[in-house]
Amino acid sequence: MNIKIIGVGRLKEKYLKQGIEEYAKRLSKFAKFEIVEVPDEKAPEQLSEAEMIQVKDKEGQRILDKIKDREYVFVLAINGKERSSEELAAEIDQLATYGHSDITFVIGGSLGTADAVNKRANAAISFGRFTLPHQLMRLVLTEQVYRAYMINAGSPYHK
Repeated sequence: MNIKIIGVGRLKEKYLKQGIEEYAKRLSKFAKFEIVEVPDEKAPEQLSEAEMIQVKDKEGQRILDKIKDREYVFVLAINGKERSSEELAAEIDQLATYGHSDITFVIGGSLGTADAVNKRANAAISFGRFTLPHQLMRLVLTEQVYRAYMINAGSPYHK
C-alpha cells in the first residue's frame, strides 16, 4: 500500500514536523508513506475573484503534476463528506481489497483547491466545518491515516 499526502506550501513549524515524523514512522509498518510539498503561489492579501481562481489554478497544476493515473485521490474540502475514523478505516481497507494500492490525499492552499483538482479527485473528505491551518491539517490527516490502519489491525490504539 502507498499513501501520499500532497500539501501546498512548505511545513516550517518544528512541532508539526515532529508529530508527522512520529506518525509516519508508525505508519511505515503498514504502508509506504510520503508527503509531497508543492510550492504555494505568492499572492497579495486582497485578491479579486479572478485572481483567486488564477492562484488556485497554478497551485492546482502543481498538485496534478504529482498525481499518477492509478492513484485514488481524496481531496480535503469543507464541503466534502464527513467520515468517522471507523468509516475512513473501512474505506481504506476496501480500496486495498479492490486493487487501489495507491491512495493520495490532497490538502490545498489557503484558498482551497482548483476545480481541476476537485474533478480529478475520486472523493472529497471533510474533517468538519472548522477552518484549520493547512499545515496543522497535515498532522491531523497523518494521525487519522495511522488510526485507520490501527483500527483495521484490531489494535486498542483507537480506544
